[in-house]
Amino acid sequence: MKVNHLLADVRVIDLSQYIPGPFATRQLADLGAEVIKIEPPKGDPMRSFMQAQAGDVSPVYRHLNRGKRICLLDLKSDSGRQALNELLVDADILLESFRPGVLARLGFDRDRLDSINPGLIHCALSGYGQQGPHALSAGHDINYCALSSQSIVSGTGERPVIGYPPIADHSAALQASTAMLAALHAKVAHSGSLYLDISITESMLSWQYLPLLTDADQRAASLLNGGAACYNFYQCADGRFISLGAIETAFWKNFCEALQQPQWIERQYEDMPQQILIDEVAQCIVQHPQSHWHELLDNVDCCFEILFAGEDLAQHAQFKSRHAINDHGPTYPAWINRQAPEIPTDFEEITPPAEICWHSTGS
Repeated sequence: MKVNHLLADVRVIDLSQYIPGPFATRQLADLGAEVIKIEPPKGDPMRSFMQAQAGDVSPVYRHLNRGKRICLLDLKSDSGRQALNELLVDADILLESFRPGVLARLGFDRDRLDSINPGLIHCALSGYGQQGPHALSAGHDINYCALSSQSIVSGTGERPVIGYPPIADHSAALQASTAMLAALHAKVAHSGSLYLDISITESMLSWQYLPLLTDADQRAASLLNGGAACYNFYQCADGRFISLGAIETAFWKNFCEALQQPQWIERQYEDMPQQILIDEVAQCIVQHPQSHWHELLDNVDCCFEILFAGEDLAQHAQFKSRHAINDHGPTYPAWINRQAPEIPTDFEEITPPAEICWHSTGS
């Protein structure tokens, strides 16, 4: 079996838009699943999102939906609902990202889905989950990060920062894809439908164990969020930045010795936030451009790396050796059986009802 055909016998209907749902089903498409993405007559708003020129399809949309078949259906019409009904009969998974209750109002409540396909995995991906006082509230990544506490502990001492790319959206996409794969595994031994209720906010909340389980609940005040000199960003003379992740004593010692600052070695675990020590390191780093520090520290065992701009990533030797980026963006982030999976680079438009049929799009 080709490494990118691990899910070749899996059939997915994707009713989602924007980032979380499409990213989740694209993870499955990258591994060979057959994915038909159903969009409203005007299409997913991501088609014209951010970088698209007038009339062009956004490269972001193409990236999120590579390997999928895209079908425009009006689910408020009888013909659109009938087409969806036919697709669901032989599907393994339905993923939707409507607000709670919308799919039922379209005529596809849980009982109806069970009657159409008793073995269907139904993954409902929503901002706050299917119940609770926030269930019907509108929201986007910035709101989910705020409620889950991610925002309040990220940024400088003066203010939080907006996570980019959207952190909650992608955490939920990974949560959904993991849950769908687990459900597929369970179906091998157990028949019947499975209903997955995935909350974007709770997906982000599940990553907040550090601030919840420790006393590190303030911005730039702990080891991993900017309160330590050994784990920080520093600006260089040319305005560019370097990163230092010298948590272990040996790495910090190597860094200090490379900078000829042995007096810093014993100060690694001073009380945090270590603003005085951070300022001393910063004053040293800002004396030279990024290229100087790259030349000095690149071969020092101290967990050092420069901050790369996006346009430079494709030329990085590490990413080139792993085939991690192509002309269409990042590729699948894993090798399987010592191979980088070959993945589709675009989507396929189909027209209902004649072209709605399952077939492998390959790579």
